Amino acid sequence: MTAAESVPRTGAPAWPRIAHALAPAGVYLGVRAVGVAVLALMAGGSQLVPELTSWDASWLLAIAEHGYDGVPTDMLDAFGNHTPDTPLGFFPGYPLLVAAVGVLTGGNLVGAGLLVAAAAGVAAAYGTTRIGELVPGGSRRTGLLLTALFAATPMSVVLSMAYTEALFCALVAWALVGVLREQWLLAGLCAAAAGLVRPTGSAVVAAVGLAALAAVLTRRGGWRPWMGGLLAGTGLVGYLGWVAARTGAVDGWFRIQRSGWGWYLDGGAATARYIGGVLAGGERVFDAVTVLALVGSLVLLGLAVTQRTPWPLVVHAALVVLPVWGTHGLMNAKLRLLIPAFVLLLPVASGLARRRPGTAVAVVAAATLASAWFGGYALTIWRYGI
Repeated sequence: MTAAESVPRTGAPAWPRIAHALAPAGVYLGVRAVGVAVLALMAGGSQLVPELTSWDASWLLAIAEHGYDGVPTDMLDAFGNHTPDTPLGFFPGYPLLVAAVGVLTGGNLVGAGLLVAAAAGVAAAYGTTRIGELVPGGSRRTGLLLTALFAATPMSVVLSMAYTEALFCALVAWALVGVLREQWLLAGLCAAAAGLVRPTGSAVVAAVGLAALAAVLTRRGGWRPWMGGLLAGTGLVGYLGWVAARTGAVDGWFRIQRSGWGWYLDGGAATARYIGGVLAGGERVFDAVTVLALVGSLVLLGLAVTQRTPWPLVVHAALVVLPVWGTHGLMNAKLRLLIPAFVLLLPVASGLARRRPGTAVAVVAAATLASAWFGGYALTIWRYGI
């Protein structure tokens, strides 16, 4: 069934049309509701909000409240230090949006942060569903299954936290929709905004820029691909340039990441040592799942290539996955850093879409429950940063 065929006719009763329109939101929120409910059980009801605003969320909410210059000095980096430049390691897009929504919540920035994450997750769900419809051989069912799998990835708990992932994935999804539909202004604006949310925005900036260049070279779209391609990098380049000017170093942001958070490119040496250590004697669930996800990301990337996934989507996914493999840093965070490569789940969603509905539902239900437990484990049992 094609995307067009799956839309109820105009003369049909209202409820099927409403259900069709709300399906992406319903699928996403249903999966995430299970995750949050299990987390609440594992954390104890009164501790749910503190868990959802822990780790990096505390930094992001502090920046939203105080700005970069007012972050409390007792907030320390990974090495126990705090300098005036330490908060600059966090990109401004999410804190700025939280601060703006905070006006509507009466200054309650915790509520604003969780509201932004929830709304952004729903926006991402509509984007992932549309991607599943637009890829060659895609369908509404493929799109909804992609949305469900995205919401049920191992570390999808961060999509419900006051973290950047939900907002970032929403912007990435709609940038890629813009590429697939050759709506270059949509693609460029979403890529630019993504570049203000996370450094991984470089992946979608490259995907949009290269796709726009291909359109220019084949003389499609007139001036729009020029504009979309130029817009795409403005957010990322603008923020890195601002940090460079403020720190007096061209690579100022990268220095902050290395000195304060331990992140830098090392060609994959640290990741290889980590995987070797886990395989040789690792006994912790979090480490085992991280290794499986790292290896699985390469397998899925290979499948995406062999199944002829549209190349801009493959470019984006590859530029998310390869830096995760190739950087030295907190290995425990790498699991969530793979979430923006959600297009790699397309081969799985496409395969499930061709199976019986009962099979697809069973797989999604199993993934939802496993993700829910793992998210609760990551926040309530695992002692290290995520």
